[in-house]
Amino acid sequence: MNPRRKKRLLVIIAVLFGIGGSIGLVLYALQENINLFYTPSELIDGKGPNKEKPHIGQKLRIGGMVVPGTVERNEQSLQVSFKLIDTGPLVTVRYQGILPDLFREGQGIVAQGVLIEPNVIEAFEVLAKHDEEYMPAEVAEAVKGIKHEKPKYNLDSGN
Repeated sequence: MNPRRKKRLLVIIAVLFGIGGSIGLVLYALQENINLFYTPSELIDGKGPNKEKPHIGQKLRIGGMVVPGTVERNEQSLQVSFKLIDTGPLVTVRYQGILPDLFREGQGIVAQGVLIEPNVIEAFEVLAKHDEEYMPAEVAEAVKGIKHEKPKYNLDSGN
């Protein structure tokens, strides 16, 4: 092989490795920032036809209704814990910080955080709907039947 073709081949290989490395770094960076949306039922039972569940440590967003009587505030800190429900099982959300002014029991919310146990989210952001009519599209679709279906969770017995 003559030196000119050899040099050209090495340049092409170097460019291909550079492009491949760049694509790999971009995909790795995007993997860190992907937050999938779940409802409490999808988190516990699995999402989609394959019933895929998120793994511990995964970043995610969860939306549902705050169960009345489950909001617990630590008097020594800003730590708040509450339970979310859609039409199925309960999920506990823990949050360190000041909750939005519109946060109430029985209210639809979206929390963004990390899954620390199969049914516990450590949230770093909590969003509450801004009026009686508005609900994020994801939450509205996920809890569409909540007023018509009785939840599996019995608030009186604690189960």
